[in-house]
Amino acid sequence: MAEHPVQGLMGSTVEKIREMADANTIIGTPITLDGSTTIIPVSKVTMGFASGGSDVGAKSTKEMFGGGSGAGVSITPIAFLIVKDGTVRTVQLAEHVSPIDNAINALPELVDKLAALVKKDGADQEEKKETAQ
Repeated sequence: MAEHPVQGLMGSTVEKIREMADANTIIGTPITLDGSTTIIPVSKVTMGFASGGSDVGAKSTKEMFGGGSGAGVSITPIAFLIVKDGTVRTVQLAEHVSPIDNAINALPELVDKLAALVKKDGADQEEKKETAQ
């Protein structure tokens, strides 16, 4: 069976959407500042898509087709990941954040504190072993 004109219309529209927004749009290209600091932009991508058409049977032997499609893409920067001296920090741009956003934002700092605590405990254990001998 021959391809319906709506299929071709939808296929070309979806292909154009793929060209507009890919994975590099969400997690942007890293920007290196002074050799030790890297900034990675993070964006939210929202897309909408519509396509439709109509076959109109003519009184003659000719078939007529009318159709259209459209798409919209919205790209909103929402945060930056800042990597400096082996630590990662999140800087959010949104004013209204949810408790989940706050938890995600605090996660890198929590990991750094836990790592420092584990390192300190390890050093304390070593010191106790040395003084016991």
